[in-house]
Amino acid sequence: MIWSRLRARQLAGRKWRRQQPIGPYIVDFFCADLRLVLEIDGDTHYGRETQDAVRQNYLEGQNLRVVRVNNSDVLTNLTGVLEFLYSLSVSDPPSPSRPADALPSPARGEGVGIRTN
Repeated sequence: MIWSRLRARQLAGRKWRRQQPIGPYIVDFFCADLRLVLEIDGDTHYGRETQDAVRQNYLEGQNLRVVRVNNSDVLTNLTGVLEFLYSLSVSDPPSPSRPADALPSPARGEGVGIRTN
């Protein structure tokens, strides 16, 4: 549901990717120019708080902002979720120090344990 509203720069002109690999993890959605990870948490996350915390610490260690949204919110309040993401999209301009679509390249030895500003 949410992908149909994020794809093709529909939300504030920002490019989103889905199922984006970042280091050892695959995040649900990623906006490179905002350095924003969107995770949709459903029932499978219950009881996985420790693993989710380790994952979130890793992602934040890569200078990424992680936003978690409950799956039921996406299903019952998609407009509210999109308004929240829109507010993040327009309040944080793209970083001039990093191209909008640039991601660390593991093939070039980037990204793992490296913090970029």
